[in-house]
Amino acid sequence: MTAKSEFFWLSLGVASVLIVATIIGHLLAKRAGPEPNAVIVNLNQRIYAWWAMVGLVAGAFLFGKAGVILLFAFASFAALREFLTLTPTRLADHWALLAVFLLALPIQYYLIWIEWYGLYSIFIPVYGFLFLSIVAAIGGDTTRFLARISFVQWGLMICVFCLSHVPAFLTLDIPGYNGKQLLLIAFLVIVVQGSDVLQYVFGKLFGRHKVAPNLSPSKTWEGLVGGVLSASLLGMALWKITPFSPVQAGLIALIVCLMGFFGGLVMSAIKRDRGVKDWGRMIEGHGGILDRLDSVIFAAPIMFHITRYWFSA
Repeated sequence: MTAKSEFFWLSLGVASVLIVATIIGHLLAKRAGPEPNAVIVNLNQRIYAWWAMVGLVAGAFLFGKAGVILLFAFASFAALREFLTLTPTRLADHWALLAVFLLALPIQYYLIWIEWYGLYSIFIPVYGFLFLSIVAAIGGDTTRFLARISFVQWGLMICVFCLSHVPAFLTLDIPGYNGKQLLLIAFLVIVVQGSDVLQYVFGKLFGRHKVAPNLSPSKTWEGLVGGVLSASLLGMALWKITPFSPVQAGLIALIVCLMGFFGGLVMSAIKRDRGVKDWGRMIEGHGGILDRLDSVIFAAPIMFHITRYWFSA
């Protein structure tokens, strides 16, 4: 089966699931009567947002490598804007912020476009880290200097470097899998986002014991175990669209789901530190783009390097 036909059937499967979820959401809302139920309203908002996000990703996939890189470059821009909007900066930081948006972000995605792994893998952690410190220091403002520059560096690492590993899958040379790398991205997104949804469902149905009440009161052990295990089984079921065996696909899915969960916790800790519930209001029912991508941000680099080390030529 060709990559296009596999992508078609995968898209059809995802669309079928969303159609069923939409029907169930409407039936639940109708059964609830005129008085809106907060849980059902939130569920339907999530389903509508999923339709929009799936449509964007599918549209980007149709344009191939260029579409995927542009989509995630825009996602990095939007995520970075949300992150830095909530961080304490001063006038002296403006040059560093310009360098992040106008230099670091486009250069990182250009390096992925030309498939220069040796540079895009260290450009931000090494050169970006050092250069931003220098630019900020030249500004001459020492008030909370370490905190200010750390926020900018964290934003660059999370929103650009980590997220750019999603389109970086397109640069991998995997024997017998060339031309199908888009399906690896589909695998990552479906498994990690599926884990988020399943954790939400299991948590609402069976959740009793909080994992980290001070960070994310809605996350429960029941939701975590049920969501991660079921999403891992989903990953195992999708093994045919990957270069992995069923067992390998299940194990990789388990790892990225756990990383996605911990990514959500870390990002929740940052939000609590900044005194906000959501990163933004870009996506109805989901908050900002960082609220939706926090799991992918932490999972993508891990899956990328596992795949590159064990399966790439």
